[in-house]
Amino acid sequence: MPLAITGAVLLVLGLVAVLTGLLPWPALGILADRVVPILAFVAAITVVTELLNASGLFDWFASHFRRWGRGRAFALWVLVAALSLAATVFLSLDTTAVLLTPIVVILAKRCGLAPLPFALTAVWIANTGSLLLPVSNLTNLLALHALGDVSPGTFAARLALPALWCAAVPLTAVAVLFRRELAARYDLPGIRNVAAPAPRIPSSGPGATEPTVRAGGADRVLLALSGCVLVLLLPALVSGVPVWIPATAAAAVLTAAFGVRRRSALSWSLVPWQLIVFAAGLFVVMETLQGLGARALAAGLLGSGEGPFDLVRVSAAGALASNAINNLPAYLALEQAAGSPARLVALLVGVNAGPLVTPWASLATLIWHEQLRRLGVNISWWGYAVAGVVLVPLLIVPAALLAALA
Repeated sequence: MPLAITGAVLLVLGLVAVLTGLLPWPALGILADRVVPILAFVAAITVVTELLNASGLFDWFASHFRRWGRGRAFALWVLVAALSLAATVFLSLDTTAVLLTPIVVILAKRCGLAPLPFALTAVWIANTGSLLLPVSNLTNLLALHALGDVSPGTFAARLALPALWCAAVPLTAVAVLFRRELAARYDLPGIRNVAAPAPRIPSSGPGATEPTVRAGGADRVLLALSGCVLVLLLPALVSGVPVWIPATAAAAVLTAAFGVRRRSALSWSLVPWQLIVFAAGLFVVMETLQGLGARALAAGLLGSGEGPFDLVRVSAAGALASNAINNLPAYLALEQAAGSPARLVALLVGVNAGPLVTPWASLATLIWHEQLRRLGVNISWWGYAVAGVVLVPLLIVPAALLAALA
């Protein structure tokens, strides 16, 4: 509810801005043309990921990972890292932070392993691994318009080197910091399902629904259909077709299947209303502020030029703003001042890979922490912040320099 209330307040402020002329109607129409397809994608992909989770698909991965790890914690962690990265790249960072976190934590506990390396992998990869494709992060979808509505392939080509670096650094950090825990071994009892029922956890963006970790009794038809939908959806999201179209089609297929075989899983709560209201209000307010001096302030913060130092400055400004106010408003505030494609890529590096210090830097991080608390995993925000302070410069400085090569 706090997210929805904040969004409602922002929408009221936006309405006042339109009625008073601070935001002209033509500008509002241009903004709507840009953001409505993005919000449609967010709604559709949330329904898809929630129904994939309800089908038991993620649990299926987890149960097989335990066996494929062959009793070695490091091998199991590598599989979890690979799944987290794939989910982040193709289904968005919120899928990883919101839906996979309970699964990987319970998986680690059932194996008798320390859950913290697996939990940190999920949240760090959720943030830093969200650079490669437009669908990986809401900020990427916003940047797609500013980059000239380039194809997913062109977008990926520009972000490939920074994305590779930003995925490798946190994984290396986990492997080094938790080398003792990851050197452990675990038993391989003959069980079918590793995940026990987890508490229902309120979430937000696109995790504005309530993810669950299901224990068993999976409908094999729904499970097989969900796997087929996922296999068809992933290439469709990078085909160049507007991403809201395949996402909506996948959501429709899964909704119809659940309507026939498990109607109880369908509810309006599957749609991330809180996030949609919040994002819509935020878009309108930030567009209004652009005309009230925010653009000039952002230009002074980001500077100009496309040299290596200039790009590092843009990334650093994005990271600082994200940890101060959250990465979505940070991107909206700085986008127009960034300007050129190279500088926009550097800004994405900052707002995607930089939110690792404060808990409010990304909504997914806040929800991730709440899930850990419900699952009995303690984490110190001070320790998290210290690790982030060390990691962020190691991430954004080389990644910004790599962006200059794109």
